[in-house]
Amino acid sequence: MPRIDGRRPDELRPIRIERDYLDFAEGSCLISTGKTKILCSASVEDGVPEFLNGSGRGWVTAEYAMLPKSTKSRSPRDSNRGGRAREIQRLIGRSLRAVIDFKALGERTIILDCDVIQADGGTRTASITGAMIALHDAVSWMRKAELISSYPIRDLVAATSVGIVNGECLLDLCYAEDSAADVDFNVVMAGTGEFIELQGTAEERPFNRECLDRMLALAGQGIEQLCQIQRETLEL
Repeated sequence: MPRIDGRRPDELRPIRIERDYLDFAEGSCLISTGKTKILCSASVEDGVPEFLNGSGRGWVTAEYAMLPKSTKSRSPRDSNRGGRAREIQRLIGRSLRAVIDFKALGERTIILDCDVIQADGGTRTASITGAMIALHDAVSWMRKAELISSYPIRDLVAATSVGIVNGECLLDLCYAEDSAADVDFNVVMAGTGEFIELQGTAEERPFNRECLDRMLALAGQGIEQLCQIQRETLEL
């Protein structure tokens, strides 16, 4: 059966990444995955969290928020109240930290801000994919400013969703598909194909190992494509 937007089961939504979207950020992009649009920016600041003081190591962290009218009905701002936004920004930070050489950063912090302008599913995964672009450009800015002498990013990071909808395994779920899914996963991987984080759940009934393997294989195919788009965007 054709999907809601006419895609094949193994097809990503159309991806567009507009690099250097903000004038004053050390790195930024606007990433669009179908109707989902997220503004990702990177800020470089001197200093690190207290637990890293004197270590000579840097830090990468993230903040995530949705504009109140990024969905059909207005959502209250929740970035300062914990809950879902807090959980998502921790995921973004963990994902990007997995490929960073903190010694190379020195005692500096890179803050990645991911602001959802429009949401149609996959906001956390698109935030990770876009934040990777902003992080890369912030690090390039640091090298040009002679703040660091070596490149601290070891690999790319990208993420996508996958799920079982009406018995079929689908890649990159839009909101309508995600809300109807029997099983849904968010998968984060490095450019090498190694896993960084898996978040998944069965909504109504358990799923078996065969189902899990199908979903992970499909997610891996999608993330391989996303990493290639990142390479093309960054001219790597």
